[in-house]
Amino acid sequence: MAKRGVIIVAGGSGRRMQSALPKQFMILGGEPVVARTINTFAEAMPGAEIVVVLPQEHIELWRNLAARFDVAVHRCVAGGSERFHSVKCGLEALSPEVEYVAVHDGVRSLVSRKLIIRTMLDAELHKASIPVVEVADSYRRLTAEDSEIVSRSELRIVQTPQIFSAELLRRAYEQEYDPRFTDDASVVEALGHRISLVEGERSNLKLTTPDDLAWAEWWITRE
Repeated sequence: MAKRGVIIVAGGSGRRMQSALPKQFMILGGEPVVARTINTFAEAMPGAEIVVVLPQEHIELWRNLAARFDVAVHRCVAGGSERFHSVKCGLEALSPEVEYVAVHDGVRSLVSRKLIIRTMLDAELHKASIPVVEVADSYRRLTAEDSEIVSRSELRIVQTPQIFSAELLRRAYEQEYDPRFTDDASVVEALGHRISLVEGERSNLKLTTPDDLAWAEWWITRE
């Protein structure tokens, strides 16, 4: 079986969560948000190397917090100024033997094992795979003088994990940073490689606000 690696990017703050504690360390279902994320990947991808990318100033805080919980084996590395640089730091921390890399937002802690596995299987076929969900709302594009409707049938909401051939992802991150890079898929796409889409999950929410956290608490009680 191909050796797999996971990069969990957890560089958020508690500003929009209205908390002094960084949101990735807040408690959800009796454990820190990022601990739940780590453990789900460890279950879905047994034996994978897991690297958690944090701001330098949060690493010791996380180590002290993680020691109080049952968290799967992982390494911590300091990130950079932009997400691009943080993922690059995570890539450098993975061993050269890793053949596929999953990159995931640390605060998407409701991701299911099924979605991780589905995306990995697709990445093994296409080398670059991301989960997306259909848009439910209507959208309008602002123009110079007015606005116009955007066909939602042409839009998809992008999620993580985004999973790639390690060789492809490493080549992609040799590029210079471009502000137009919004996620890992956009970095890989800049090489001219096609991105394969798989069905995501509406419950795979990026926890950002107190309402998100409250909804997530309700969601996990259904499990």
